[in-house]
Amino acid sequence: MLELRPNCECCDRDLPPESSEARICSFECTYCSDCADTHLNGHCPNCQGELVRRPIRPAAKLPANPPSSLRVHNPAGCAAHT
Repeated sequence: MLELRPNCECCDRDLPPESSEARICSFECTYCSDCADTHLNGHCPNCQGELVRRPIRPAAKLPANPPSSLRVHNPAGCAAHT
């Protein structure tokens, strides 16, 4: 099951579970659409994998399957790709 991480690893922007702006790689590294498109050219700086739109978990499923609260912020990893 996807972790639904709460923020962009580059800019630390909040990305709630219902956000259509979240992008993920196959390892679930999470970025906002602005960082993914502008700074990262659609590729994860950690694994070089493709960044795609994160699915939105139905709100009714969130109580039993909550999103992650662990914030990952690594702006240095993104700066190398600008």
